[in-house]
Amino acid sequence: MGTITARKRSDGTTGYTAQIRMKNKGVIVHTEAQTFSKRALAQAWLKRREAELEAARSSGQLAVAPLTVGEILQAYVEQSTGITEWGRSKKADIARLQTAGLAQKDARLLTAADLIEHAKRRRLNDGAGPATVLNDIVWLRQAFLMAATLLHIQQPLLAVDAAKVELMRSRVIAKAQKRKRRLATGEEERLIDYFSSRDRRSQIPMLDIMLFALLTARRQEEICRLRWEDVDEEKGTGWIDDVKHPTQKRGNRREFRILRPAMEIIMRQPRVAAEVFPYQSRSVGAAFTRACRFLDLPDLHFHDLRHEATSRLFEKGYSIQEVAQFTLHDSWSTLKIYTHLRPDAIPER
Repeated sequence: MGTITARKRSDGTTGYTAQIRMKNKGVIVHTEAQTFSKRALAQAWLKRREAELEAARSSGQLAVAPLTVGEILQAYVEQSTGITEWGRSKKADIARLQTAGLAQKDARLLTAADLIEHAKRRRLNDGAGPATVLNDIVWLRQAFLMAATLLHIQQPLLAVDAAKVELMRSRVIAKAQKRKRRLATGEEERLIDYFSSRDRRSQIPMLDIMLFALLTARRQEEICRLRWEDVDEEKGTGWIDDVKHPTQKRGNRREFRILRPAMEIIMRQPRVAAEVFPYQSRSVGAAFTRACRFLDLPDLHFHDLRHEATSRLFEKGYSIQEVAQFTLHDSWSTLKIYTHLRPDAIPER
């Protein structure tokens, strides 16, 4: 009835999780877990709680209690804590799902219709787009997969898989469209003029940050994390920690190429902090958004500068392998997402 699992914590120590699961005709009717610093403590707790639960069940005091979707989501969070580092958006999505109406439903009785209703309500009432609602389904499926594996509850996984097929067919959910936005003729000049004027009375040197992004293809978060000690002016390279990666969320330290014009931008920044650009990345993004709104530049985001920079590198004649030294993509399949060449920019050979 009980198991003990040893897991490494983020601080390097080992935690021992004692988990009890009680079944009735193959259905989990009760589950609970506690984590201890020593295996002996976990074993002692397990033995005591098993005896208490057996006594309660024999006297008829232990009833079949519902296991809600919210409880499965919480178990999913606890299983991942200290093991897998989630991004900010996933954390927010899971937290929102834990307060949604769907979280109160008994997971063992969950149907595809319940999930379809949740998805349609998100679209109609919350104004969420199809890609945003798809994220809900993806996170729910991951939690339900954990429940199927660890709690032996199959119904939520069957329900979400059936619901996803129908939701995709009816276009309630869909994968996000790949962005192909590049700077149009005159837009860069207008942004340069705008920031040249605004930077004189602004704390954030947006002109330098924008030009640096266009020369290096760096994300705004990476630009704001770049440290002086990680810049090698002689080699023309820099190092970035925690570079975005589909599976490696922390510790992905990579070296990238910095061309001379970009290095000149770095060297003219005042050394007032450990970072070259010691500003909040959200503030940088907000300043860029305000500029685009003021200049009436439709559907232009700071991240589009990464698309523009990548495309320009190819148009200058750099190879796939060389461009990857700037963008730090591991494969052409991901690098090509940022590549939108203009036919007239391809040189004659």
